[in-house]
Amino acid sequence: MAQNRNPSATGIETDSCVGSATDTDHGQEVARAFALSSPHLRLSQIILVDVTDRHNELVHEQQWLLHPSEGLSLSGNLFVIENLAEGSGMILIKQAPLPWARPTPVASDLRITPRKGIGFDFALLETPGCTADSWEILEYRGGFVQRTCVLHEWQSRQRPATPSHALPRFLTNTWGDRSQDSRIRADFIEAEIDAAHQLGVDVVQIDDGWQRGVTANSAEARQRGGVWEGFWNADPNFWTPHPERFRLGLQPIADRARAKGMNIGLWFAPDSWNEFSNWRQDADLILDIFTTVGVEHFKVDGVKATTELAFQNLRRFFKAALDGSQGKVVFDLDITAGIRPGYFGAMEVGPLFVENRYTDWHKYWPHQTLRNLWKLSRWVDPRRLRMEFLNNTRNVELYANDPLAPSHYTSATLFATVMFSNPLGWFEVSNLPRFYLESVSELVQTWKTHRENLFGGSIIPIGEEPDGFSYTGFMSLSETHDDGYILIFRELHPKDQISFELPNVGLEECKWELLVSEGTVESRGDMLLVNIPKRLGFLFARFTRAKC
Repeated sequence: MAQNRNPSATGIETDSCVGSATDTDHGQEVARAFALSSPHLRLSQIILVDVTDRHNELVHEQQWLLHPSEGLSLSGNLFVIENLAEGSGMILIKQAPLPWARPTPVASDLRITPRKGIGFDFALLETPGCTADSWEILEYRGGFVQRTCVLHEWQSRQRPATPSHALPRFLTNTWGDRSQDSRIRADFIEAEIDAAHQLGVDVVQIDDGWQRGVTANSAEARQRGGVWEGFWNADPNFWTPHPERFRLGLQPIADRARAKGMNIGLWFAPDSWNEFSNWRQDADLILDIFTTVGVEHFKVDGVKATTELAFQNLRRFFKAALDGSQGKVVFDLDITAGIRPGYFGAMEVGPLFVENRYTDWHKYWPHQTLRNLWKLSRWVDPRRLRMEFLNNTRNVELYANDPLAPSHYTSATLFATVMFSNPLGWFEVSNLPRFYLESVSELVQTWKTHRENLFGGSIIPIGEEPDGFSYTGFMSLSETHDDGYILIFRELHPKDQISFELPNVGLEECKWELLVSEGTVESRGDMLLVNIPKRLGFLFARFTRAKC
């Protein structure tokens, strides 16, 4: 971040030499203002990154010990103020797209000015095009564990209170094997459904290619041309089922999935053309498919909200579909490209589709996806994240001599890296080897058995930051702190056993139940002792208070 220029700093020392924020944000409206009298405050600015087709490090944190000589003017969606003397904190959340993606750029979102005397004034600045007050302030006490619990719980309340949104779902999508739409047709999707049933999948999602219209991502785009917006102009029947690939429509496919206890999902791109002026037509289409075929899950792609009107029309599309379905429709909001609402711009619509990684392009490593989930989960409720795992038996030759190659992980471990989120099987299920299906399906059944309790708690990243060589993982902690789950990964760490502290959790007198027994675990006070004998292995366990 560039340092603010302050020409008033002359070098002449006086007792009124108080720093101030830059004047460039003073034209913005102040949504909220408050003052804190403590001189010992720590400010954290959490910078979240999307457009993951081009970015891989998705979370950056900057910290300041606030000082009467320095004012600050910062942009972003998420800030934390900690009172170090009292052990309390405030989380400041701006419900808006990330700064770079906002239709009307602003100089800053948070202005901090030292007060005369002791303390600081805080101004939360508004953004044109947002609601009258897009800020939320959450208070907490008790360190990062309680901070995480408070932040995640608030995010969960932003989603519709329906079964569709209540629990993460295991979803598969064939696009990860890079066939694009070339294989999509009724008999192939039937085979996908049958294989997905063996795997334990909840939703089989059909990506781009189920529809009659041809997009710019189609395998046939060069021969037939393709569009990425203006769908209704290109073909009034663009979004009808492909007449050759699905001669009987989507209903027989949906019925086959439901008969096996699953559902189908669809890829969809709201029309960005002319500032989403077709938003009502798009919403009516979604509701028609929901009503007639029973599809609840839609992956939302191709979004380019470049103006304030475009962003508001996109929100109107989401609201119409959610209201018309009584909250049952779930949108996976793709944040891999385009100009999109991002992490805090449309929290009610459903999970965030975080990555498009492919072994074909030598861009998928399990530890990298685990790292993104771990770092994001400090700030974004993992129940809002759709995270991928791939078929690691493909393109093995591209990772020759790489100790962290996907093929060195068991298929169960691949699923485990994302099972504290909304898992995405980014592959053709019918193309998986038998051993892959069997290994993952066993863990999926364990995950489903405990899913309601697991996601009923707050999910907290624990251990070291994943980098391929650490001990790392997650904890699910119930509201009462009386029970929960841990998931620990031994990456290429040299030691079989490790211990680390879980402050303010209190694991003394806990009983442990190993759910996937690739090692041992015990607790001594706030210390967790874990033994995982196999590198690139993991341990999944449940704990309960012995006296409960």
